[in-house]
Amino acid sequence: MVEERKLAVLRAIVEDYVATQEPVGSKTLVERHKLGVSPATVRNDMAALEDEGLIAQPHTSAGRIPTDKGYRFFVDRLTTLKAMSAAEKRAISSFLEDAHDLDDVVQRSVRLLAQLTQQVAIVQYPSLAKSTIRHIELVALSTNRLLAVLIMSTGRVEQRVVELPVELTDELIGELRLRLNSAAAGERIATAATALGALPEQADGAKSSAYTVIVASLVEAMSNHSTDDRVVVGGTANLARFGDNFEHSIRPMLEALEEHVVLLKLLGEATTSETVTVRIGTEGPIDELSSTSVVATGYGASDEALAALGVVGPTRMDYPGSMAAVRAVARYLSTILDEA
Repeated sequence: MVEERKLAVLRAIVEDYVATQEPVGSKTLVERHKLGVSPATVRNDMAALEDEGLIAQPHTSAGRIPTDKGYRFFVDRLTTLKAMSAAEKRAISSFLEDAHDLDDVVQRSVRLLAQLTQQVAIVQYPSLAKSTIRHIELVALSTNRLLAVLIMSTGRVEQRVVELPVELTDELIGELRLRLNSAAAGERIATAATALGALPEQADGAKSSAYTVIVASLVEAMSNHSTDDRVVVGGTANLARFGDNFEHSIRPMLEALEEHVVLLKLLGEATTSETVTVRIGTEGPIDELSSTSVVATGYGASDEALAALGVVGPTRMDYPGSMAAVRAVARYLSTILDEA
């Protein structure tokens, strides 16, 4: 019972400090949270929490604030996340479903996540290396020129105009389309490239040269972004709103967030769409961001995450709300990719 009460006191301190930005006193806790015990008992619990390094007293005769260890203890013991309202769910769904292409989806996701959490939002583009080939389409442009369209499970579409050394017929285009899709559709990029590379040797005469040209163009399209780890950031100004919450100047933080490799490191542990990861303060990989927390998760059209997204904000953040928003946007984004 004592441990449960101490956890309730810690939870109340975290919630009040996040809401008010002011150190929290025992009398305030009793009045606001109806803990069912006296202020003296709460003070004893607060003293025990302070001894354990979960809260701290910033000034003499002041209330208490959570430490990074306290936030971690609080997050690890969250049993439920804050539920998204029906209006928020509809807003997320309609905002993302109106997107025209992958770039639009990613840009919209960044803006939406920043608005929902009032934090800095980060969205990584889906990894082409982890994606599969959904379909290859061929469209005749002239008697010896066609448009090869490569559609991937990430929603990315690559197009190449190909000049062929043979005259195109409906029969030949149909054969090319059938054999290309039989070799590559449903396969990962590396496997598809190998399978496509074998097609010229399996074709006869002039058709072999046609396959050679088309396959070379498709493989080039596949590898064009094979190391593509693009990341989009939104809501950086939100971090500036919390300037008083950081121990040092906010400038190094903003400069760090401009570095591509830093953004990838922040999302580094979010390798699955099933789990929301939270790194608090110095748990993160970047010294300049040691006064912030990162909430992130993976997303993708399959069990394995194709990429990650998340938010960066002060350690004094609404963890249940931020975690719920990150998870919700990731799930909608995964659904959109799956239906693309």
